Amino acid sequence: MDVTLITGASSGIGEALATQLAARKQNLLLVARSAGKLDMLCTQLSNTYGIQAHYIPADLSKPDAAGQVYEECHKRKLTVTLLVNNAGIGSSGEFVKNNRQAELAMLQLNNASLVALCQLFLSDMIANKRGGIINVASLAAFFPSPYMAVYAASKVFVRSFTEALTEECKPYGIRVLLFSPGFTSTNFMNTPANDNAWGKVLTDGAYTQTAEQVATELIQAWKRKETFHVSGRLNAWAVRLGALIPNATVARIFASRKRKQMNQ
Repeated sequence: MDVTLITGASSGIGEALATQLAARKQNLLLVARSAGKLDMLCTQLSNTYGIQAHYIPADLSKPDAAGQVYEECHKRKLTVTLLVNNAGIGSSGEFVKNNRQAELAMLQLNNASLVALCQLFLSDMIANKRGGIINVASLAAFFPSPYMAVYAASKVFVRSFTEALTEECKPYGIRVLLFSPGFTSTNFMNTPANDNAWGKVLTDGAYTQTAEQVATELIQAWKRKETFHVSGRLNAWAVRLGALIPNATVARIFASRKRKQMNQ
C-alpha cells in the first residue's frame, strides 16, 4: 500500500497536514512518540475520510528509532511515496546554561534521524522510480539566533542538506522540497526547554500563522513542484531582506534586542 509518512504527526503542523492530506484521500503512516494520540488520530481520519491511516510510535530523539520505523514499515508492506520530515524540537536560553543532553537529543531528532529517514526511504524510492521528500526547516534556518543557538543551527543544517539533496535526486526523478515555516501556533514553545523567560521574549510580537495555514501552504508548494518555500508572506520578505545583511550584524542586533527585553 502506498502511504505518505509524516513524522511529528500527533499535534501541530504534522496533525494539520495529516488531516488535510486525508481529506485529499491520501493513505497515511503517522509517526510520533505518543501511541495514544496517534491511535485516536488515525481512527478519526479513517472514519471521517475513508482512508487507511497507520501509525508507528517512535522517539526520533533516539539513535536507533529511524531504522526501527523503516523496518516496521517494510514488515507491514507499506510503500512510502512521500516522506515528510516534520518532527522537531527547540530550546531557548543561554547555551552555556542549557541542558547538554537535551541539546544533543535535539540534534539527534532535528538532524540525525532526518538524515537517516531520508537515506533509508530514498533508496526505496529510487528502486521504485517514484517518490518525494519534504524536509521541514524553519525561518531560523536563515538567521543566526542567539538564545536559540543550537535549534537555529540545527535548522541551518536541514536547509543546507535539503538544498544539496534536491540536486542529487533530480537524475532519479525524485522531488525534494525544503519547507520553512516561521512561528506557528502549536505546542512547540510549551516544552520545558522553551517555556521560560527567554522563550517568551523570543516570540514576543512575532508574526504567527496557524498550523492549518502552514499545512495548506506546504501542500500548495508541493503541488506547484517547488523546491523551496518559506511559509507566510511576511516571513518570505524577511528572508529576502535578511539576505542583504551580514549574519554577524543580524546576530548582534538580535542578541542586543533580546538582552534589553530581559533587562540584561
